[in-house]
Amino acid sequence: MIYITRRERFSAAHKLYREDWSLEENEATFGKCSNPNWHGHNYELFVTIKGEIDPVTGFVIDLRKLKDIIRDHVIDKLDHRNVNLDVDFMKGKMASTEILAVSIFHQLKEPIAAEGAQLHCIKLQETENNSVEYFGN
Repeated sequence: MIYITRRERFSAAHKLYREDWSLEENEATFGKCSNPNWHGHNYELFVTIKGEIDPVTGFVIDLRKLKDIIRDHVIDKLDHRNVNLDVDFMKGKMASTEILAVSIFHQLKEPIAAEGAQLHCIKLQETENNSVEYFGN
């Protein structure tokens, strides 16, 4: 078993808030992240896959195909978008980094499996100091 990680980047806006809470409740829980006028991040996404090396190609997966899968299913949907309003796979969900990472994992799992590899984990770096890792459990 071998592991390969691909890094991609995207910029997106979001806010953390609950519609059923008052502005004061949202601010008390989410702080500046509940700003009614949104805020944004320059995210780094690390997609780690695992599998056996194909003896013919020497690949676990063709990295060009992995790049295309990530771009088609995630980056093109998120880059320069509002996570709360524009992203189909985030509709009705809290736009936290944790939920975004889980949602990205589910966007990528099947297309990667169709190429003969297994999605091992997603690491989503929101800021220099904050990141989330999700292993599909």
